[in-house]
This record gives sequence, structure tokens and C-alpha cells, in this order.
Amino acid sequence: MSEPGRVIPAGEAIAAIAAVLAAAGIEEARREARLILAFALGIEPGALFGREMVPLDDAMALARRRAAREPLAYIFGRREFWSLDFEVSPATLIPRPDSETLIEAAVREVGNRAVVRAVLDLGTGTGALLLAALAEFPGAFGVGLDVVGAAAALARRNAVRLGFGARCGFVVGDWAAALGGRFDLVLANPPYVPRGEMAGLMPEVARYEPQSALDGGVDGFDAYRVIIAALPRLLRAGGIAVIEAGAGQAAGMMGLAAAAGMTARGHEDLAGVVRAVVMRMRADQG
Repeated sequence: MSEPGRVIPAGEAIAAIAAVLAAAGIEEARREARLILAFALGIEPGALFGREMVPLDDAMALARRRAAREPLAYIFGRREFWSLDFEVSPATLIPRPDSETLIEAAVREVGNRAVVRAVLDLGTGTGALLLAALAEFPGAFGVGLDVVGAAAALARRNAVRLGFGARCGFVVGDWAAALGGRFDLVLANPPYVPRGEMAGLMPEVARYEPQSALDGGVDGFDAYRVIIAALPRLLRAGGIAVIEAGAGQAAGMMGLAAAAGMTARGHEDLAGVVRAVVMRMRADQG
């Protein structure tokens, strides 16, 4: 018969977990320790204050995963984006708060939300951008495309669980090659990390997140070139594309947009980095 798990005071449990995380170089180790312990217990973090004695072993097993620099989102299987709760998995990138800039930019640039009837999300991953857009444009139908079948299936599960299942569909394909329709809004957060910088990414990203969703080729622009060149046939008259930019990449993206007959302007994230580039066809190109 196995021995029962250790049960210790909650404060000691948090301290023990935090020590494991701190030794691995995790910032905010105590905050993460509270999150890990609460998740292991199946309670909200605030409920820890009402607990005196707690089992430790399950939480310590999770702490060891985090000490190996596995992202919390993968350990918990969830991540919030645009106030929506998304299931995540190693098949997809973890949605970042910076990417919310794309939704903010789309809402600002569109103005009249009723005009958006069709939304396309290229490289949909968890479906975060697409489903956030559907939340903001209630009359729209969305299409999410991803080259990874497991990602498209995950996005579909998120859509159904969040109540958007009847308003979107998902396609497995390589960027826009599988699509023939036109859209009022095109969203994309493609791979844009220059290949030479991949090894320098933080361990959580380099070790655990899918490399195919990060590696943008030698200069980081491989996906941008394909997507931006396809926009003239994907956008309806008056439609816009909103594409995520890596630090320092917006100017190059705008150059590609101009070559494709589009105007472009950037929107900054909270750190002052141009994170979203909005593109639309020039009037003389429509």
C-alpha cells in the first residue's frame, strides 16, 4: 500500500514550492507557487487563505515541471485572451497579451462593426484572434486556418466551448493557398522570429512552444511575404488586414504592403512597440 501524500500548513507549502521555482530562476516565484498550489487543489488562488493544511505532493510534481521551464499555460492547459478562457496545448503558441493589440486595432480601424461579415484568421492556433474578433463583431462569420491539424482541432474545441461554434469553421492548409473567398477582416500572427535568434529565446518558448509557429526564416519575413502578397485577392472592397509585427519589423511589412498596392499603418502595444500593422487596398487599386 502506498503512503499517503504529505499534508502540511498552506503557508509552508507555498514556501516550499516557491523555493523550487526560485532555484530554477523563475521570477515571481511566490506568486506562481500560489497559482500552482491552487490549481493542484482545484480551487481559486484566493481560496488558499481559508486553508490551513494542504496536500503537497501533487503541487510539487507540477512545480518540478515549471522548474524545467514548462510554461504555466501548458501545465494548467488554459490561458486567458481578450477576457475569454482558451484551452491551450503544445500544438499551438500560447496567446500573448501583446496580440490583443490586433483586436484593438481592428475595432478602431473598422469603426462601424456591423460592416464586418466575414473574418479570416491565418495561422489560427488556439483560435484566440478569431474568437476575440467574433466577440467584437457579432454579425460576422469566421474562418480559421492552420497548417497543423491538431491546432485546428483545438481551435474548434475552443469555439464550441465558448459559444462560437455556429459562427466559424476551421480549415487545415498552408496559409491562404486553400482559400478562394474574400473577407472584410483578415488577421494573422505568423512566425516572425529570425532563424538566427531562435536559440536566444527564453527557455519557456525555445523548449516548449512549436518551432514552426515561431521560425520566420532567415530574416523573419518568410510568412509575411506570402501573406501580404495574397491579401489583394483575400480582401473585399473596404476590407482590412491586421498582422502582428515583431519588434523592428513594421517598416519592412509596410514596404511589402506598398508593393502589393496597399496602404499601411502601425498600432503600438502597451510597451510602445508597433505590434499591429493595418493594411488596406489603395483606392486606385480597388
